[in-house]
Amino acid sequence: MIKHLFISRFFFVLLAGVVLLFILSYAWSFLFLVAQVGVLSLIALSLLDFLVLFANKSILKFQRIFPRRGDLNDEAHVSLRVVNLSAQVLKLTIYEGFPEELQERSKAFSSSLLPKRSESFNYSFTPKRRGDYRFENTHIFVQSVLRLVKRRVVVVQDDVMEVYPSIQQMKLYELKVFNQSQVRGIKKIRSLGHNNEFEQIKSYTQGDDIRTINWKATSRRNELMVNQYQDQRAQHVYSVIDKSRSMEMAFDGMSLLDYAINSSLVFSNIALRKGDKKGVITYADKIGTKLAAEGGRAHLKRIMEVLYNQRTQFKEANFPLLYQSLRSSVKVRSLLMLYTNFETEQAMHRALPLLRKLNAKHLLVVVFFENTQLRESIVKPPENMRDIYVGAVAETTVNVKRKIALELNRNGIQTILTKPEELNVKTINKYLSLKSKGMI
Repeated sequence: MIKHLFISRFFFVLLAGVVLLFILSYAWSFLFLVAQVGVLSLIALSLLDFLVLFANKSILKFQRIFPRRGDLNDEAHVSLRVVNLSAQVLKLTIYEGFPEELQERSKAFSSSLLPKRSESFNYSFTPKRRGDYRFENTHIFVQSVLRLVKRRVVVVQDDVMEVYPSIQQMKLYELKVFNQSQVRGIKKIRSLGHNNEFEQIKSYTQGDDIRTINWKATSRRNELMVNQYQDQRAQHVYSVIDKSRSMEMAFDGMSLLDYAINSSLVFSNIALRKGDKKGVITYADKIGTKLAAEGGRAHLKRIMEVLYNQRTQFKEANFPLLYQSLRSSVKVRSLLMLYTNFETEQAMHRALPLLRKLNAKHLLVVVFFENTQLRESIVKPPENMRDIYVGAVAETTVNVKRKIALELNRNGIQTILTKPEELNVKTINKYLSLKSKGMI
């Protein structure tokens, strides 16, 4: 009985196995057929997607809109405009060819663009050095709604933005100086005397001195008229810019040389508007650019071009050579605004005899810089011994700068010890103060 039961079960299992194999064989054939159909469909859809993306040579139109001339340390805005020329919805991923100075590589712009529509992608950056900012090729990855194939479009454009000393800052400070309303930062300085001669009568414009109103002409013309005067003798004013390695020190991403150059452009514009003649001299171990002092608005463009091309020489400043050059090339008494950066008292004492000689013939103003980062270390509460040592060294260095300024003042030399970000205001105020006192 047990034997017959075992045999019957064996035949049942065998039969079930045969049936299962039969079913699996048919199922496998069906699944294989389904897989074949799926693969063929995928190939067909991929070919269709490929045709959608590659049938037309130009499925996109790209344009980079940016200012051809940028301003140092002022925000520049760039717009990327993309037009979908196809009849399909396109999924875009744009990798912009940022200038290498931005150190930006991972940022991308993404969007879905409808047929025959356009979209703009905007970004901005602040140039921290002068010179040419070259944009690289833009890479655009394009997909259709199927997203089976991806096309890369490389937009080759040789775009260059020329970054000059800040024209925006120049115009801003021009407005502050010549606007009669009270403006924060720029001091309103009244002239101590008049060294002017009558030039003409003109209509009053905002910024004119109300003391020059001509009431007779005003009553005749029924509008406010003023007398315009011109200086009997235009003064010669020079920006003397140190390009040695001490001016390469950076604050807030900009070198001291760039701060000095921005200030020189702002200062030059004010001096020219005041009727003075403006020149530029640069030096390091050798004399660099010499631009003679001239007047007129056209001269401002020449000053801008000269300042645009200045680069740090990474060598020691040669003050004896500077003295000889100024002695031979600047014959008339002039205001010399000397931008430099004395780090030690020894460096100042080496240059002091020559600075005294320059100050005897000209009016010399030495402009140098506070180390704002060290000042932050002084006011920061110490948390450990290292912070205490750092604070002590920082305070010593800050005091050295003050001692240098006091020593120069004791020798009759005008000084401006300033934070880099306050350079424009302090330079302009010093110039206006000296001019109002008749010292130049």
